[in-house]
Amino acid sequence: MLETIAIIAVILALAIAAVLILAATKPDTFSVRREIDIKAPPETIFPLINDFHQWGAWSPYEKKDPAMQRTFSGATSGKGAVYGWEGDKNVGSGRMAIMETTVPTRIVIKLDFFKPFEGHSTAQFTMLPHGDTTHVTWLIYGPNRYMAKIMHVFMNMDNMIGKDFAVGLANLKSLAEKG
Repeated sequence: MLETIAIIAVILALAIAAVLILAATKPDTFSVRREIDIKAPPETIFPLINDFHQWGAWSPYEKKDPAMQRTFSGATSGKGAVYGWEGDKNVGSGRMAIMETTVPTRIVIKLDFFKPFEGHSTAQFTMLPHGDTTHVTWLIYGPNRYMAKIMHVFMNMDNMIGKDFAVGLANLKSLAEKG
């Protein structure tokens, strides 16, 4: 009986060591990117992203918790606009602030998550015209701290967030192409 417990303890210790070693090999930064072509000019798409009040019409995160509490502060739109949220386990809580805009082609957002896990990253939207379409990119990037690296051993951040980004961009496309 004591031998069985010792064997189980050794196996458990090896499994934990393997996870910690795998986590240590993960990169120090992460990024997730999705892109779409929208048949609308950047001037039509830009305000839908640059004004947090418009996000309810296209952001997939707005639908995950209909009872989510939202706060808007700072500028109405553009640099200095701030959006905070407090929601259920699906959305947690956090804050976004527009840090930089280049009308009508680029928006940079500081993104701070407080719950369920603290995390800080940067989101960036670019809108590049190409003929009668605009190529829109939604990118998030930031530091990959050790605890996040451990989580990345078990889950794929690109697949997890990328699905939401793809849905959001499809919603944005639909909205912008309606005019």
